[in-house]
Amino acid sequence: MTQIEKLLYTAKTHTTGGREGASRSSDGHLDVKLSRPGTADSGTNPEQLFAAGWSACFEGAMGLAARKRKITLPADLAIDAEVDLGTTDGAYLLQARLNVSLPGVERELAQALVDEAHQTCPYSKATRGNIDVEIKLV
Repeated sequence: MTQIEKLLYTAKTHTTGGREGASRSSDGHLDVKLSRPGTADSGTNPEQLFAAGWSACFEGAMGLAARKRKITLPADLAIDAEVDLGTTDGAYLLQARLNVSLPGVERELAQALVDEAHQTCPYSKATRGNIDVEIKLV
């Protein structure tokens, strides 16, 4: 396992009540009510938070790949992240899909940016080999 040489940031949250509770960051920027997936309760769930975090991080990794090539990503770049929660043999599992839209970018270049981002994004690294992941250029 690769170790961190230079620490850039530590996210700190305090969560109470699990999936039916609340979570707040130490700086107060995040303050959310939590609810179980698929319920009508107000609040978000951990899978939605994971999807939002991963897609935002992935877009940042794509920006890094674009800057290396001295190109600008389109303003209407979008990533639709889907994180599934399921069970197999009674054990809970996740699987995920990232559908990346790069309008106006030649397909071969767009695919290269997506591929490089998937190699450098910390969320992609954390999930690699641990859950089923599909990254698709749409």
